[in-house]
Amino acid sequence: MPVFMPIGKLIMWNRCILVLVVTTSLNLTASADPLVYEGGTGPGSGKHIVFLAGDHEYRSEETLPALARILAVHHGFKCTVLFTVDPETGEIDPASDHMPGTQILETADLAVVFLRFKNLPVEQMQPIDDYLDRAGPVVALRTATHAFKIPTDSPFARYDYAYKGAKYDNGFGRQVLGESWAGHYGKNHVMSTRLDVVPEARSHPILRGVTRPWVQAGGYWTAPTEDCTVLALAQPLDGMTSDAPAAPDKSPCPGAWVRHYSGTNGSTGRVFTTTYGASEDIVNLDFRRMLINACLWASGVEEAITPDLNVDFVGAFQPATFRFGGHRRGVRPADLADLNSPIMSTTKPIVAPPK
Repeated sequence: MPVFMPIGKLIMWNRCILVLVVTTSLNLTASADPLVYEGGTGPGSGKHIVFLAGDHEYRSEETLPALARILAVHHGFKCTVLFTVDPETGEIDPASDHMPGTQILETADLAVVFLRFKNLPVEQMQPIDDYLDRAGPVVALRTATHAFKIPTDSPFARYDYAYKGAKYDNGFGRQVLGESWAGHYGKNHVMSTRLDVVPEARSHPILRGVTRPWVQAGGYWTAPTEDCTVLALAQPLDGMTSDAPAAPDKSPCPGAWVRHYSGTNGSTGRVFTTTYGASEDIVNLDFRRMLINACLWASGVEEAITPDLNVDFVGAFQPATFRFGGHRRGVRPADLADLNSPIMSTTKPIVAPPK
């Protein structure tokens, strides 16, 4: 038997549905907005850095906003942080292949890349492709050597870390950064890594004020292209303290280097790459200083780099232990907008709640 609703109630019901739909849409749109820290005065005033955070293990979603705050507050850069997010909830999800907002790269003076095995939709990948075509400067951390894992039928297949082709062999890692994924060289959480400055590179601006960085992440094996200038050699250690002895069976290999790469129009861009950068790594003052110096150098303001450059954290920095599935759940980019908000809040669970 049909059920009829009085016209007044029907109109009210429809309005409720409309409000619910609009509200839900607005909430999801807001949660997908980029995280922006407006720059003030400093050497980076007028320059824009875009950070791309999305790796599965090393907590790029903690490292990159922490660096962005330092560069914005202490050095004047406008910093936009893009995260891979759950397209349904807008929550930060390091394993997601959804990164809204990449079109902002059109205005970027520097891209800081900390991605792993990403296969972004065409409309999100195209601005990255455009940025690299114009040889925009790049600072790359840890898993950026294997930032992309893209099917062969994609228009961006050449960026895949294992791409085989005469003009773009080993993809973004080898062709832009100077090295692709070559394998672990030191076990995580058992072997930390010391970065020894190469004496011949001591005068490089990125190394001003940098003495002996130590990081908690285990090593990656690397053999960068010959046009790279190695700044520091990575020595795996037999232990998780900075004074642990060198691992007896592991000689040092490049752990930080610089190079230039070419765009399609013949322009060239500066590149700094390190195979480290886990959120726990940047607790080390020397390593954090090297990363901030690298951003200034890649942006073309290396004259402002001093040995005592301010690299203090802005707000509480509370990194989670890096591991697969170890990110804090229920965090949206907007939750980090307040400069006093912690990165990350320890009230947010690491274990995913049951559905």
